[in-house]
Amino acid sequence: MHRFTSLISVPDLVARQSDENLVMLDASWYLPTDGRDPGAEYLARHIPGAHFFDIDAVSDKTNSCPHMLPTGSIFSEQMRAFGIGADTEVVIYDSKGVFSAPRAWWMFRVFGHRSVKVLNGGLPAWLAAERSTTAEKSPVAVPAKPFSAQYCREWVADKNDVAMHLAQDSARVVDARSASRFAGAEAEPRPGVRPGHMPGARNLHYAKMTTGEPAVLAPEGDLRALFDAVGIDHSTPVVTTCGSGISACLLALALTEVHPGPVAVYDGSWAEWGADPNCPVERA
Repeated sequence: MHRFTSLISVPDLVARQSDENLVMLDASWYLPTDGRDPGAEYLARHIPGAHFFDIDAVSDKTNSCPHMLPTGSIFSEQMRAFGIGADTEVVIYDSKGVFSAPRAWWMFRVFGHRSVKVLNGGLPAWLAAERSTTAEKSPVAVPAKPFSAQYCREWVADKNDVAMHLAQDSARVVDARSASRFAGAEAEPRPGVRPGHMPGARNLHYAKMTTGEPAVLAPEGDLRALFDAVGIDHSTPVVTTCGSGISACLLALALTEVHPGPVAVYDGSWAEWGADPNCPVERA
């Protein structure tokens, strides 16, 4: 049986929960149309010891695109505020199962921290196992060695990278949005963003990466079949993209389980590409 390297199960987390070198983060995030406040939900109920990782706050505030990567210094400062050091083991979860936690996982990988896992099934799996939650403030540890970001460029793609890959067919660009958004049959949720997709991109909806209720990562064989269907193999570099860089990270996490190695995420994703009149758009 394949054992996921970037995920941890509820029983394994329970066994490790009291480890002094482990820090848990709640990286729940929702679309504006969901009408939910992840910060308020965290304050009302979270896994004991967890801190709230605000994806929108730990970002580049100077960029007009949503929750773009911050600088390494900003990321390091925030991680130190969580008590995360250079050698800390980090476990990230979200309230949908496996949805937004991979975004925080990817950010850690971008900034050189390898000891990071996503809780498979997230908070729903924790609750289904009848584990306790709390509204109490989590203590902050003092790590022996402070966190210092080391930027790993191979995990990141920008607009120019994507344009080059599409023009030269030098990487498989995979879009995690729904089939209807990819085809341009559905309006984009952000104003000023055109419907459609990048010419040459492939579509693989992020929801296919998970299975069951609570949602957990699909079995390795199922993931491999899904990626094979869009032309991904060991020899092909991959760039994942989506609406704003959230669900693309779920594809990236799943891909690393099937084809080990860095997977570049287009951070600006469709929020950037679709809003730029100089970027080509294809529909249907």
